[in-house]
Amino acid sequence: MISLLISFAVLIVGYLVYGKVTEKIFAPDDRQTPAVAINDGVDCVPMKTWKAFLIQLLNIAGTGPIFGALMGAVFGPIVFLWIVFGSILGGAVHDYMSGMISSRHEGASIAELSGTYLGKVAKWVMRIFSVVLLVLCGTVFVTSPAGLLDALTPDWMNGTFWAIVILVYYLLATLLPIDKLIGKLYPVFGVLLVVMAGAVIGGILFSGGEYTIPEITFENLNPAGMPVWPYMFITVACGAISGFHATQSPMIAKCIKSEKEGRVVFYGAMIAESVIALVWAAAGVSFYGATELLNEALSNGASNVVYEISTGVLGVFGGILAVAGVIVCPITSGDTAFRSARLILAETFKLDQKKIKNRLLITVPLLAVGGLLTWFALVNDDGFEVIWRYFSWSNQTLAMVALWVSSAYLLKKGRYRFGSLLTALPATFMTAVSFTYILIAKEGFRLNQTVSYIAGAVAAAIFFSSYLIALVHRCKRADNRLK
Repeated sequence: MISLLISFAVLIVGYLVYGKVTEKIFAPDDRQTPAVAINDGVDCVPMKTWKAFLIQLLNIAGTGPIFGALMGAVFGPIVFLWIVFGSILGGAVHDYMSGMISSRHEGASIAELSGTYLGKVAKWVMRIFSVVLLVLCGTVFVTSPAGLLDALTPDWMNGTFWAIVILVYYLLATLLPIDKLIGKLYPVFGVLLVVMAGAVIGGILFSGGEYTIPEITFENLNPAGMPVWPYMFITVACGAISGFHATQSPMIAKCIKSEKEGRVVFYGAMIAESVIALVWAAAGVSFYGATELLNEALSNGASNVVYEISTGVLGVFGGILAVAGVIVCPITSGDTAFRSARLILAETFKLDQKKIKNRLLITVPLLAVGGLLTWFALVNDDGFEVIWRYFSWSNQTLAMVALWVSSAYLLKKGRYRFGSLLTALPATFMTAVSFTYILIAKEGFRLNQTVSYIAGAVAAAIFFSSYLIALVHRCKRADNRLK
């Protein structure tokens, strides 16, 4: 338990100290944000800071920090370290930079920013990659709440029924101006999310010794012998570092009224999500008592694990409250996943989103694809796991790209010569993670472990060396200007 409490404290200190360092390196100023300069009444709409924070939190805190944390807990309490330091040094920096750089480019998506700072080829690759990721993400966030609702409702309200209901909601949330539906519902859902997390961890901490949260150890407790590297760093994405957030931050960058709100809205929301991830990781390792039992429970579906923990720890009323929060979390990320995909495609094809017919032209096909993938996940026993694995890898690969985009921005625009190391170091780490995973995983190239480790390290070294060359070149140019 002491390790968990220290982890919470470190996250708070990280926000106060490292968040301030991140803000100083970016150097926000008084220029107009898209919400003020554009204010189109659909996507660029001014919002109060607290409301923007809650929407950002609910956008990013979907199934990921709950299901991912539970699956990560199978490795043991070592997962606490990844959630805490991955968030402070990587995830929160990633989210802040993605949002703030977008704000300075009229709310441009990560795909457009990739083109601006990494070249035209990167832009087109990222346009395709981002939309695929968002559709996969939207599918995950249809399937998981539909499965949980299926377990809680009468037989005729099966997974298919709830999937259709959720997709209809997604249609409305994707089409309507952001302040009409999302802006009104999310503050209420945000309170529910916070209460739910507090209830679960409170039930565990004050259980009278019934549940024991183990202390952090570097031992790998995965019962299947799956190595921590790189699997844990892919499994726990949301809650530590997630490329999906790079698609969400630009959406809220269109709504903040001042750049100086960025640390609270972007960095702060990521830290809050990490608290949620810690709660569920702790719940997983303590409720079942052993990673073997947790792993066995997960074989019946993460939704069932959430239901068992919630009702087991809190009883019927508390369980309903907690499960309701778990249902809201993914739904409030799935809708903005499709909304972000709409915005990226609108940028690509230059379609004015003030016109409802242009929004329909993009939204309907997107949701049709999401519906087909949802059907695949529901009718196949391992459908959800297959989609989740591809989503997880593409998620972390997008995080890698977003961090390199941020590094390129800081090299060109930053006021501090070595400030770009803030993003280049986690970018290098995520490069090693992404390359190693796709080489070793069964949904990848299935290469030998040693070969995959070496190849991943080489890829990271190549990327970091290229960055260092650019940094040296930048420093020389700056010195020449001073002469």
